[in-house]
Amino acid sequence: MIVEQRTYTTHPGKWRDYLALYEAEGLEIQKRILGRMVGYYRSETGTLSQIVHMWAYEDMNERTHRRHALMADPGFKAYAAKMLPLLQNQESRILVPADFFAPRWQQ
Repeated sequence: MIVEQRTYTTHPGKWRDYLALYEAEGLEIQKRILGRMVGYYRSETGTLSQIVHMWAYEDMNERTHRRHALMADPGFKAYAAKMLPLLQNQESRILVPADFFAPRWQQ
């Protein structure tokens, strides 16, 4: 099992616009295609105007398959065209659970 952590930094003051757009147009598409949402957060301290979301996958092959399906979805393409101008930066990292940790979705 792996978890992808995606951190998006919006232009200053645009995090509210991002979250409103995501809830209205992106959320259901991503839940349908990507599957296991681990969490969706916004920063309150530290670097501001950041949105952090995490998605679980069995392995990199599943992630690749699901991300390709997401990028091919017409609804997601329309959403991304509105969402991308709100962003300054995007980061992605793959997290692997420690041997002693059993994520809730695996129990």
